[in-house]
Amino acid sequence: MSKLKQLETFCAVATRGGLTAAAKAEGVAPAIIGRRLDALEERLGVKLLVRTTRRVTLTHEGSAFLEDCQRVLGDLANAEASVSAGGIKASGHLSLTAPAGFGRHHVAPLVPRFRELHPDVSISLSLGDRVVDLAAEGFDCAVRVGDMPDSSLVSVRLADNRRLCVATPKYLQQHGTPSHPADLVRFDCLTLSSDVSQTRGWAFSVPQKNGVEVVYLKPGGPLGCSDGEVLFNWCLAGYGIAWRSTWEVQSEIASGALVSVLDDFAAPPNGIYAVFPQRKHLPLRVRLWVDFLKAQYARPDWWQRHG
Repeated sequence: MSKLKQLETFCAVATRGGLTAAAKAEGVAPAIIGRRLDALEERLGVKLLVRTTRRVTLTHEGSAFLEDCQRVLGDLANAEASVSAGGIKASGHLSLTAPAGFGRHHVAPLVPRFRELHPDVSISLSLGDRVVDLAAEGFDCAVRVGDMPDSSLVSVRLADNRRLCVATPKYLQQHGTPSHPADLVRFDCLTLSSDVSQTRGWAFSVPQKNGVEVVYLKPGGPLGCSDGEVLFNWCLAGYGIAWRSTWEVQSEIASGALVSVLDDFAAPPNGIYAVFPQRKHLPLRVRLWVDFLKAQYARPDWWQRHG
């Protein structure tokens, strides 16, 4: 007897509420369904269902096993569908998460376009700056910006990201231009008032006796905010110098609305990553999504047009 058939029978009985209903749906006798369940429970050495003449009830082990079986059968169905009709075809639901600011500008616009290419995929996108537990919260893929800590997660680098000091031409004309990171103490710096990713401060590559070293400064200023997009808007309005990511300011730099300063001291880039739970075989829809992001972010004009 096929192990797969046993799993399919178990799921059918559990979801339809009885042997008779499962047998009727398949067009076989209830006794055949019963023998498959007996063989499955004997093979596993555990009771999955409590059967009476009127109904079946899942045991604790049966409930846990049902969830795993449904996932396995779903993955199998997606695998078969992906190669049906002579070509690759993604299907199923894609659950995504990304940081709020980056996600609004550089993930959300791509979601509908990806679905146009893969109409059998449904997609949900969650935006927020909280670092979610992908496996526990059921996300297939996250986009994250910054250095990746060691973890059990799998990551794919999508693009480089640098942080630059930027200000409006008018602000620099009125207040001058810093020539060294140490000069920032004389300027109005727009700082994040609370952000774990910047607890060490603004990073700069500064020449030392033994070579170049990355140093961290914590400049001050009259305005601070916990929201990076607010700082960006204040900077664009001419209220001071901000330390922002290239994904956020590249378009404004290209248009001349903002000017980057202290470029010779810019720290090495970190990365923009696609992150997903550790698993041996990624669903096709996740692999295609990651490839799609890489292709879009590799376009020279992407960051100028969507910054």
